Amino acid sequence: MTSTTDAPAPTLTGARRFGVLIALCLAVLVLGLDTTVLNVALPTLAKDLDASTSQLQWMANSYNLVLAALLLPAGLLGDRYGRRKIIAIALTLFGLASLACALSDSAGQLIAARAFLGIGAAMIVPVALSLITVLFRTEQDRKKAIGFFVVANSIGMPLGPIVGGLLLDHAGWQWIFLMNVPIAFIAALAVTLLVPETRSSNRPAIDWLGIVLSSTGLAALVYGVTKAGESSWTDGVTIMFLGLAVVLIAGFLVWQRRNREPLIELRLFSERVFTGGAVLLTVSVFAIFGLLFTMPQYFQGINGSDALHTGLKLLPFIGGMTIGAKLAEPVEARIGTRLVVMTGFVVMAVGFALGAFTDLGTGYGYTASWFVVVGFGLGCSMPQAMNAALGVLDPERAGTGSGLLQAFRQVGGTVGVAVLGTVLNSVYRHDLDTTGLPAQVADTVKKSLGGGLAVAAQAASPELLANVRDAFMSSLNTTMWVSAAIAAVGAILAAVLMPKRAAKASQDALMGVQQDA
Repeated sequence: MTSTTDAPAPTLTGARRFGVLIALCLAVLVLGLDTTVLNVALPTLAKDLDASTSQLQWMANSYNLVLAALLLPAGLLGDRYGRRKIIAIALTLFGLASLACALSDSAGQLIAARAFLGIGAAMIVPVALSLITVLFRTEQDRKKAIGFFVVANSIGMPLGPIVGGLLLDHAGWQWIFLMNVPIAFIAALAVTLLVPETRSSNRPAIDWLGIVLSSTGLAALVYGVTKAGESSWTDGVTIMFLGLAVVLIAGFLVWQRRNREPLIELRLFSERVFTGGAVLLTVSVFAIFGLLFTMPQYFQGINGSDALHTGLKLLPFIGGMTIGAKLAEPVEARIGTRLVVMTGFVVMAVGFALGAFTDLGTGYGYTASWFVVVGFGLGCSMPQAMNAALGVLDPERAGTGSGLLQAFRQVGGTVGVAVLGTVLNSVYRHDLDTTGLPAQVADTVKKSLGGGLAVAAQAASPELLANVRDAFMSSLNTTMWVSAAIAAVGAILAAVLMPKRAAKASQDALMGVQQDA
């Protein structure tokens, strides 16, 4: 990836400067909402679209996978063709893809529309931040702009479940996507009218072969893992796709070593702390999907909560994460980076272990308490590991490094949904007793918790209802134990890979990841 230099951007003053900032904040607010809004809709989507657990996974995976695969090349598009142009196109595409999601009448259509949503998101994330960096030149103005940017991105996550819950209860699942449309188009119009065009004076090359190899390799990996949950790890199709993933990803790495202008700089991974930060970021995001994927189904399917209350019940996790992130920084100054990150992962593991004891009679007070514990651990570990990784970078490599960390975060989420969804699905199917049911009915019961509950209600069978609920609880408990084990592995890796005290990240590096705070 070539280093680039920008020509001086026009100086913005007064209302126009404020308008630019509002436009960019609207853009990332949309993304923050979309990160969590789908979680509360999963049970409803399973019922209305007759979606299996695997299809529910792909509704999240298609978005996350495309976003992860395109983050790095999307940043180059802004440098090459103009940042205003690219972000306006991205916002328009995001709005159109949201409309396509709302109009979907099958699980397959929604999965495809979510993939297009990921294309728009991938183009927005790096370009919006680079615009702030270029347009707000003084340190004081840039800090204020970054602060607003972080707030807009942060409030989207907790607002997602609440707003989504309100819409699901009073309008329908389609409105969780329709609400994106006006916001995206207003932001696109504001960017077009208010943001001056900027681009790199030295246009970077686009590594098309690297994009194809990395994207197809990740797609094959996630499909192979998902297929394993539907059938088995020894299934021929599973083995074929996992083998293809190994070949494609290996080919990508070989090409990156030979290409003079690669998509990623493999030299970054010679820095042990950077590699450690990337790995720990992946592990932390991987682990938390055990909570985000399973608990909305538990609240609605087992506890009978409506969508709004499901969203509200997820807030202790966000609260714990916020508190952890606030406390970790001053504590790190006293005891060091390694201990803070290790402690964060240990706390996460404890929280997930507590969650593994959830049963049919568990009250929400207990659930909220372990949500806070998991969130607190994540808030302590993830930002500090990320800052440690950026601290070893010089300013010339800050953009590449921050882009790589964002890609690792998305890959962690994608593989987390695939692997933990596979665990949930496999244990659920294994513990079900469908003896005596017709083959088609048995398949419906095995598809998902929603399908099993619907069949039990239609058949007025308390025995089947009890079996479905018990099977799901067994799968949920197992998933939490797996998440606890992943967090424990994260603590061990932190002990090995994190420095006792991390170097302070450069200002340029910090600006590359503020949206992750």
